[in-house]
Amino acid sequence: MRELRYFVAVAEELHFGRAAQRLGIAQPPLSRTISQLEQRLGVALLQRTSRRVTLTEAGSVLLAEARPILGALAAAERRARRAATSQPSLVLATKAGASGELLAKLLDAYAAEPGATAVDLLLCESHPQQLLHDGQADVALLHQPFDSTAGLDTEILSTEGQVAVLPTSHPLASRSHVRLADVTSLPELPAARWPGPGGTYPDGPGAEVRNQTQLFQLIALGRTTVVLPESCRANLLAGLAAVPVLDAPAVTTVIAWPPHSRSRALAGLVRVATRL
Repeated sequence: MRELRYFVAVAEELHFGRAAQRLGIAQPPLSRTISQLEQRLGVALLQRTSRRVTLTEAGSVLLAEARPILGALAAAERRARRAATSQPSLVLATKAGASGELLAKLLDAYAAEPGATAVDLLLCESHPQQLLHDGQADVALLHQPFDSTAGLDTEILSTEGQVAVLPTSHPLASRSHVRLADVTSLPELPAARWPGPGGTYPDGPGAEVRNQTQLFQLIALGRTTVVLPESCRANLLAGLAAVPVLDAPAVTTVIAWPPHSRSRALAGLVRVATRL
């Protein structure tokens, strides 16, 4: 694991000096460790010159394999520490502002169960599934098709349509319904852009947003628009309208958890969620 950590640092920095500084070690032992790893594997992982360090094809493959391995180790450490606490709790991750009514009902219903464990909420701006993979959360509310459920166990909780969120002053806001083409072809209201799993934004003219509060303020100011699950109506600000989008794909809310979990508290929370 130490060799993998050292290799990932060098592969991401592409500079032995910066990698050593990041790891908090001297550069010579870092260089020796990478050389030993290459000798044992029998392949060159890095191409070194006096000016630059680059990954070989083998190095690129190992980097892709090493990241989830190190992530799984860190997740196991976090879960083990939480399991050993004197007052165990479940950590539930969800996007801030999403599924508010469902979340409130779930927490109230679970708290009424005999022997219920305390539930700590972890509100995030995007990608709550990543909090499950890295061990920061035990369970999450995810929304398909926006959130990936790959590698997770899930139960379906609800399905809903989508609406276009528009300024009330916009001509489309008075319609009974619209289609995706109507919303995506508005040059004066380019669609909002959310960051991807790596934190980078896709190209486009729309405003860069990180959370629902920021998004709704920008829409009210006439800077952008968005298509969201119908349940977002509960959080709309004054000056905003939600218009059903007939041909938008349905959004399915699921409760998700790591497949290897053996937590009785988690099983109880999932049972309550599916019952609701």
